Amino acid sequence: MHNFKELNIWNEAKDYCVLIYKVTSNFPASEIYGITSQIKRAVVSIPSNIAEGAGRNSDKDFSRFIAISLGSSFELETQLIIANELDFIDNEKLKELIKSLSKIQKMLVNFQKHLNK
Repeated sequence: MHNFKELNIWNEAKDYCVLIYKVTSNFPASEIYGITSQIKRAVVSIPSNIAEGAGRNSDKDFSRFIAISLGSSFELETQLIIANELDFIDNEKLKELIKSLSKIQKMLVNFQKHLNK
């Protein structure tokens, strides 16, 4: 069992989640149950699954939750691209958000490799 609060990957994902919540606060009110909700569900899933996996009894179980987090990150990336195409996020902000998300995705992949050793 791992202490998720001490994991760099969890802290990065949690901070990114807060950032995305702030970004989506500027989305149109008409999208609160649409893409805004989808984005929030996907982004909160990333640190949540890291935390849940950390509480499991084996690295194999933990690795499975890291895979779920990674899947949520790609779902989120797709939703951010769509939000950009709908003009909810400008091109520069999208570039910044994708860059940060890519860092988290790489961290997830590397952490999963470490767990699978």
